[in-house]
Amino acid sequence: MSIQSNGRVAVITGAGGGLGAPIAHRFAADGYTTVFLGRTEQTLRSAVADGPAGAAMHPWTGDVSQPAGIAAVLDAVAERFGRLDVLVNCAGMALPGTVENLDEAGYRAMMSVNVDGVYFASRAALPHLRAVRGNIVNIGSISGIRADWHQAAYDASKGAVTNLTNAMALDHGHEIRVNAVHPGTTFSSDFIRTVLADGTPLRARFDDRVPMARPGNPAEVAAVVAFLAGPEASYVNGAQVPVDGGLTASNGQADPTR
Repeated sequence: MSIQSNGRVAVITGAGGGLGAPIAHRFAADGYTTVFLGRTEQTLRSAVADGPAGAAMHPWTGDVSQPAGIAAVLDAVAERFGRLDVLVNCAGMALPGTVENLDEAGYRAMMSVNVDGVYFASRAALPHLRAVRGNIVNIGSISGIRADWHQAAYDASKGAVTNLTNAMALDHGHEIRVNAVHPGTTFSSDFIRTVLADGTPLRARFDDRVPMARPGNPAEVAAVVAFLAGPEASYVNGAQVPVDGGLTASNGQADPTR
């Protein structure tokens, strides 16, 4: 059975990844014509195959860090489907390291995807979003609000996404809305599912820090993204929404009763 179209078109970057694919699946289930954008066609096709039956889903290759290339992709999407209503900037990468031991190649790679990718994709999408008063949802991280140990470049890149969201919300709020979602640790990869499995030492330490005492699920992040992109959030612009079980509500002190 086909899912009823809502007439809107959404592009999700990084849609072959552990968080991008569930976000794209949510938009597809909500009736959007959903473009799964990423660099690897086979990964995108697999993500589409795992999506909701009867939904309008389309894999589309492109590199968000290349200004001319991503502009051509988003122009082609708008031409094919007649409009572009939502851009979700989810493409990203993370490499551990301090400013002392992360090499330049790793630093440049993260900045090119995590910062340049958001900047260039947003710029390319703006004319199409403006035409329908659409919106952008940037996928940041609580690492762009509070810092991690041994993640200097990643934290810097996500901090840039946080304030870029603010700047775009100011500059373009009369035309489109721009918001950001900041996930905490989420079961979005096999690695996280392994190291934070029930009963592991790291899971016990993690649960002690998070008020909800568990990691998040990708569907919980996707639900917040879908809300911000939808008509019920029509007066929400420049919001920075943590989806972290309450972790960033803390000042870092341990619970003295536990």
